[in-house]
Amino acid sequence: MKGSFLTSLLTFYEEDPTDPFNVYALAIEYTKSDPIQAERFFEILLTQHPDYLPTYYHAGAFFAALEKVEKTEQIYQKGVELARSRNDSKALRELMGAYNAFLDELDD
Repeated sequence: MKGSFLTSLLTFYEEDPTDPFNVYALAIEYTKSDPIQAERFFEILLTQHPDYLPTYYHAGAFFAALEKVEKTEQIYQKGVELARSRNDSKALRELMGAYNAFLDELDD
């Protein structure tokens, strides 16, 4: 079943690689099984779809888990900035919470 879900996501992406949701869904799915592919799809999102707000929470967590500190900080900061510019208080709260937790981990 898991393979068929990934196959479906890949099909959606092949049909429309310009839809950021298709890229996002693949990045999230690959975090479970293939970090190299996950990183590839997060990079596509961050460079080709920088205005896709849902990216930043998950990409930040992903790169934090890889201990890529500078990259994680940049991602969270850009996400916070984007959420503020859109007056998206829910996304802003989530991103600030994740960013602060990340910073707390660095201090420990």
